[in-house]
Order: sequence, then C-alpha cells, then structure tokens
Amino acid sequence: MASRYGSMKQIQSFGPSGETIMDYSIYDAIRAGFGKVVFIIREDFADNFKSIFEPKLNGRIATEYVYQEKGAFLPDVTVPAERTKPWGTAHAVLCARYAVKEPFAVINADDFYGKDSFEKAAAFLINDSNENTYSIIGYELAKTLSDNGTVSRGVCEVDENSNLVSIKERTKIYREGDKILYEENDVKYEVPFDSSVSMNFWCFPPTMFDATEKLFHDFVRENYSDIKSEFFIPLLGDDFVHNQQGTIKVIPTSAQWFGVTYKEDAPVVKASVDKLVAGGEYPASLWA
Repeated sequence: MASRYGSMKQIQSFGPSGETIMDYSIYDAIRAGFGKVVFIIREDFADNFKSIFEPKLNGRIATEYVYQEKGAFLPDVTVPAERTKPWGTAHAVLCARYAVKEPFAVINADDFYGKDSFEKAAAFLINDSNENTYSIIGYELAKTLSDNGTVSRGVCEVDENSNLVSIKERTKIYREGDKILYEENDVKYEVPFDSSVSMNFWCFPPTMFDATEKLFHDFVRENYSDIKSEFFIPLLGDDFVHNQQGTIKVIPTSAQWFGVTYKEDAPVVKASVDKLVAGGEYPASLWA
C-alpha cells in the first residue's frame, strides 16, 4: 500500500484494455527472453493478486509467488513488536531465495522501464552475469522526474569503464527551470541532467543470496531498535563493490522511465502508455 499514493497502484489500470504497469514489464520481459516471473507480495494480497495475473499469464511464462513477511530470514531474534514496515527491498529479494535458481533481474512493480531496458538486462544475464559481476540498468536522471513533487533517486558515480563506484541516495530531487536540484539540510545542490540513476532495475546471479542473507543478519543486529530502518538493495551493491571486490556494470538505457509516485502522476502515465500503443510499441490488448 503506497503511503504517498493512497492506494495499491501496482494493480491500477493504465493500458487501453485495463493493463497495469506490471503487465507491460512482464510483456517486455517475455519478448526479451525471460522465462519466469516471481512475484514478491504480502500473503494477505495473494488471492486477489493471483486472480488478476494468473488468467493473463498462464501458458505464457512460468509464475511463482513468495511472501515478504517480517519474520522471514531473521537471525536469532524476534520481530520487534513496534515494527510495522517490512525490512526493505533487499529483504524482499532475499525472500525469493528458494524460488530463484537462475540469473535474474529485479524490478519495482509500479515503475515502467521500457522495452530497451529488458533487452539490455537479458543480454547481460545471458552473456556477462557471474558471481563477480552484477549490473544496474542506468537511466538518465532527467527522464525519471515527476512534475508533481520531489523524488528520491540513487545517483550513480561510475568510472571510465562504466563500472559503479558508488550510489548516493539523493532525496528531494526536482527540476527548477533549466536545472535539476536536490536538497539536503535545506541547502540546494545541482545535479547534471545526464546523471545516471538507479531505478531499482538490478541484475544478479543466484550466488548473491548467500552474501545477502549474511548482510541482512548483520543489518538486523545493528538496527534492531530502529523500527523504521530498511535493508535496501543499494546496500547490497555497496557491500559487493567495497567489501567483496565485485564489479557492478552500469548499463545505460535509452528508455523513458515513468512511474506513479503521486496520484497526480496517473494521467501522465496513462497518456504515455496510450502514446506507446498508438505508435505500435505495444498492442492495444497485451494478452489478447
């Protein structure tokens, strides 16, 4: 349930035949060569969720469901009684450990990533993914902003070989005139328009789960009393690069990202989808 959006945007219709944003991601994944989709959801949403997606996807791609529960994969501790939030996106990935045995990509359900990004991810996973090499699909910052409020973005610093050096989480990013700014402690800083940002489209080998579980246990022990702490995917990337001497390729995409951070974003997203359909990028009914 999205706090800023006010409803379950993951199952809201945006396409001309009632398609969700997730439908378009799965469609793009299938035509890029992916063979399985694992949905990470809350168990109390499962019946409603399956009733929406199983009729569409049956016979088109293998599906599996895992549930992100607060007690999953915890070390030798109990869930703090005051904690209401899940443990974060990296914990969500960890919850899929026993459902995923192959090289895989991770996406957000409510973000539209575009055909090119799935093709780039599939090519990396087939040709270059290994236990020492992960990747991020990198978007141009200017193509990921909202006209209806500030956003948070993981701004990537890359070296001359397009390898990730660091991700800096920048909050309150927005466009102001011909500049893009972010605010920190009430001070404004400029960010280049063509900065590469992570939109949580990651590519991993299945070997990442061992390190992720260990890192999660350390995280829980260190942050147990902070009931709002979250174990985010960029923490995995930072540990992989700086402690495991791994490489994370930042793969640029020409795709236009769009998403529904705010309720006011919904008409813009619908219009963007309609334009792609009118241009022949997608059929008017994805699963007909």
